[in-house]
Amino acid sequence: MKSTTVDLGSEVMAKTVLVCDDAIFMRAMIGDILREAGYEVVGEAETGVEAVELYRELQPDLVTMDIVMPDMDGIDAVREIISEFPEAQILMCSAMGQQALVVEAIQAGALDFVVKPFQPSQVLDAVERILG
Repeated sequence: MKSTTVDLGSEVMAKTVLVCDDAIFMRAMIGDILREAGYEVVGEAETGVEAVELYRELQPDLVTMDIVMPDMDGIDAVREIISEFPEAQILMCSAMGQQALVVEAIQAGALDFVVKPFQPSQVLDAVERILG
């Protein structure tokens, strides 16, 4: 029996990511890691308020969220995003010593976390766990 494949001209779309961190170098580092792995960074937020606004506008496949940010911290941003978009896929990025906050972030609806400073492989492993 001969099998055939049909090319429907469909292009595989890259998964989209919103990177949220108050430190520009962290946004750049996370963005570079994700872009090199084939993800499309569609936005960056410096504050929790910006993160929520950009999520509403862009509705990305994944959000990377820092915990400590001005205006609204990452945990409150996660709560707000999840309350409007229960299917949101959020990865928390926390500094050492924020374990209690990580637990709170997971309870708020984040799906996984990586601890700074991190290796690119740690970020990508967590992203793949979330996105499947």
